[in-house]
This record gives sequence, C-alpha cells and structure tokens, in this order.
Amino acid sequence: MVSRSHSNTGISDTRTLLVIPCLNEAATIAPLLRKLNEQRGDMDMLIVVADGGSQDDTPEIVQKLIPEIRDLLLLGNRKRIQSAAINLAVDRFGDDRDFLIRIDAHGDYPDDYCRTLLQEAIDMDADSVVVGMETVGFGTFQKATAVAQNSKLGNGGSKHRAGGGGEWVDHGHHALMRISAFRAVGGYDESFSHNEDAELDFRLRAGAFRIWMTAKTYMTYYPRSSALALFRQYLAYGRGRAKNLIKHRSIPKLRQAVPLAVAPVVAGALLALLYWWAALPMAIWAVACIGYGFWLAVGQKNPYGPLASLSAMIMHFAWSAGFWLELIGIRPRRAA
Repeated sequence: MVSRSHSNTGISDTRTLLVIPCLNEAATIAPLLRKLNEQRGDMDMLIVVADGGSQDDTPEIVQKLIPEIRDLLLLGNRKRIQSAAINLAVDRFGDDRDFLIRIDAHGDYPDDYCRTLLQEAIDMDADSVVVGMETVGFGTFQKATAVAQNSKLGNGGSKHRAGGGGEWVDHGHHALMRISAFRAVGGYDESFSHNEDAELDFRLRAGAFRIWMTAKTYMTYYPRSSALALFRQYLAYGRGRAKNLIKHRSIPKLRQAVPLAVAPVVAGALLALLYWWAALPMAIWAVACIGYGFWLAVGQKNPYGPLASLSAMIMHFAWSAGFWLELIGIRPRRAA
C-alpha cells in the first residue's frame, strides 16, 4: 500500500515540471507558451517543450521565446511519441520537482488551469489529478465531430468526456501527477503510441495510488478536421485499447464492448451478397447512429447533428477495426 506522507505545503512551496509534447505546432505553440507563462505567476515551474522532430517552425519559435519566458527549455524527442516525451523530460528534469503537469499543444486551457490542478492535488492529497474535456470545432466537419465527441453517441458516457468531476476515478484525461507516483510505477509505457494514459492509470491503481477527477477546471480539445485524420486517430485508439487489455489481461467495460461489434458487423454485411439478412446488423447500427444525429438536430436544435452521426460512425468503425487488428496481430508496417 502507498504511504500517505505528503506534506501540507501550499502552491507557493511546490516545484512543478510542466511538459508540452509537440510535433508541428507552429500555429499554436507561441500563444500557448505565453498563456502558460502568464498564469504561472510566481510559482516555481519549469516549462519543457519536448519536440518530436517538427518539420515546421516550432523549434525556432520556442528558441526565440526562451529569452522572453523564464525557465523555458526546448528538448528534442527522437522517439517522437508523447509517452517518450514525458518520460524523457521527467528523467532529465524531474529530480528536484514535486509535480508533473502535462499539456497538449493543440488544446486550450482556462487562465487558472495550473494553479487549480496544484491546489486540487494538495487539498485532496491526490497522486494524480485528471480533467474533463470540452471539444470545440471550427470548420463544418470539425464542428460536427465536436458534437459527436461531446455526446454519448461518440464518447459512450466516458466521465472525462461527459462533464464529470469531483470524484475519485479509474481514469481521466491526464493533467497532473506527483512525480514520485509517476516514477514509482515506471512512467509511461513507450510501446504505446496511443492509450498510454489509460495504461498508466491501470498501474497507478494497481499500486494503490489515487486518481482525482476535478470539477474545478477542464481543457478544451480541438478534434481532427478531416474524415481521414479522424479515422486514423481512432484506428490508433482502438489498437491502444486492445494492447492495454492484452497487457493487463483485463476485459472491456460495457461502453467499450458495444462498439467492438461494429467492425465485425460491417465485415459481416459483405455476406449480404449471398444472404440479404446478413446486412441487418449493420443497417440497425447505421439507423441508430443517424437517428441519434437527427434527434440532436431536432431535440437539441443542433444543425450539426446529422453530420455528427457520420463522424460518430467513423469513430466507431475505426476504433473497432483498430482493436481487432491489434488483437489478431495485424500491425501497421513501419517506415524504413
């Protein structure tokens, strides 16, 4: 069991490592860093941008901001993925730090985000503080995808997607962690390119560490802006979930098990060439999704409802296909 010996220090006494894994974030990295710097105030916070080999001007932008923003460092992440970026930053700079805050370069945050996370960790004596996500889009497809991801059709009732908070949870969107807890369980598993947060949360719980989902702050997430990008994202999510379940020999929750049937149902519909009834399961799924979309359009007066149903169908199918491909051992070919 974990010994609860955390001191009752205040925010001003904490030393924080804030890490931003990024790749090609030239459009957002400067305003994000300036915002984080402003909300940092007098807190002892080292900000590390871990760049995974950006081909745009991201590294140059960060370098130019170093004289302007105190305690800002640029770190090269040769392994490119986010899990490796966090591990590397903690390994290099975590020795004299109490807390780790993880920031997504393509998200947005309230002005008191970091301060609220730290206060919640201290007040609740939590080993990890996770947050809810509000998804916001700009273009037509992105707005529709945001509607899908904010609804039960797209998130399955996941607490960190459904406006939960103020409770102890098994998993949530990673925001803050005590470095002692992070190191005690070995950090992120770098074999995971996706779902590394849920995998780490499994080990935290197994180690009797506690995860608090705050209701006092949240992050804003911007979804993929094209159908292909959304498909690839959820295909990787599905693979990550399967890999997580295989590693820990656990079983899917009901909200995860239901969409698992989508890829087999779609594949089974090919038999409709021989047996017409083979298409019925896929038809029922499609009608249910489209019907939910029109309910959003009529019941909630959301004009993006019908298109949101199509985004949800892409998410369902890609996630299910990724899960089964990983489960049966069909993995993507790696570039030479």
